[in-house]
Amino acid sequence: MADGMLCSMPRDSQTSPSPFGRTLLVTGPESLLADRAVTERVEAARAIVPEVEISWADAGELEATTLSEMCGGSLFASQRMAVIRSLSELNPDLVDMMVGLAKQPDPEIALVLVHPGGVKGKGLLDKLRKLKGTVDVVTCQPLKAWELGKFVQAEFRRLGARTEPQVAQQLVDAQGTDLRGLVAAVRQLHDDADGAPISEQLVSTYFAGRSEVSSFAVADAAIAGQTTRALEQLRWTLSTGTAPVLVTAALAMSLRGLGKFVTAPRGLRDAELAKEVGVPSWKLKTLRSQARGWDQGRIARALLVVAEADADVKGAAENADFALERAVLAISRGRQ
Repeated sequence: MADGMLCSMPRDSQTSPSPFGRTLLVTGPESLLADRAVTERVEAARAIVPEVEISWADAGELEATTLSEMCGGSLFASQRMAVIRSLSELNPDLVDMMVGLAKQPDPEIALVLVHPGGVKGKGLLDKLRKLKGTVDVVTCQPLKAWELGKFVQAEFRRLGARTEPQVAQQLVDAQGTDLRGLVAAVRQLHDDADGAPISEQLVSTYFAGRSEVSSFAVADAAIAGQTTRALEQLRWTLSTGTAPVLVTAALAMSLRGLGKFVTAPRGLRDAELAKEVGVPSWKLKTLRSQARGWDQGRIARALLVVAEADADVKGAAENADFALERAVLAISRGRQ
């Protein structure tokens, strides 16, 4: 894979000259990355045989005869590809047959097996993973929060564009954590930028008013002790239709991140510290500034305020807006 942070796979599978006579096992719940792994293997096969015959099937629909036909020789095509999805649904009676096909692959067949992750079918996965001589494994797990900004930067690079880490994180905050949504947003920004740099202003132009962005703006201002700005941002955010629960969620997440920063071991390098806290490296500058007015006790009390506000906006209070204003005031004034 071009970007090692996205999916993990053995180095020898990356340099394999041909997908024929081998099996690619794609496993993990992140469907976008899994789809890309399959697409890359299909493109590798087509690079060798442009008119390669490709058979697609869901494992739950397979019988012994159809599996044999898909993965066996053909009178009409010398080299073929078989892509079998939802491997967790494979009939248990076919497990040994599938392992046999992967262990002694037909040299004319490129086999791709896709498993969504989870415990179902784990026994088959374990058997396939042991076949390191003939099976390449790609694991596609959901990205951690601190990896999403890097993912966005990598997406821009795929399109021949570049952007700064803080701009990439701004897009994550605006669009959310769904990778397909992020890819679509990157494509939109790239196409409309027409070669210009992807700037914070451009992201704001397209995504101003998104719930995640405005909610975290409230949290940042409150934690920084900027009471007037925090209240103004809160009222604007609520006026745009943002759900109150998104504001309490942003307050809680920001305070928990600050808590992790305050209690992190001393002497860590920035990359290690960012991973420990679960934020992108550029965010550390903001956290260092915020942390000057907070200690563990103050953060704990602020989290209690947020918990009470969260209960209020979910029905415990008659006026959710007032409950949020009260919480923002308490947090902002709780800074030392």
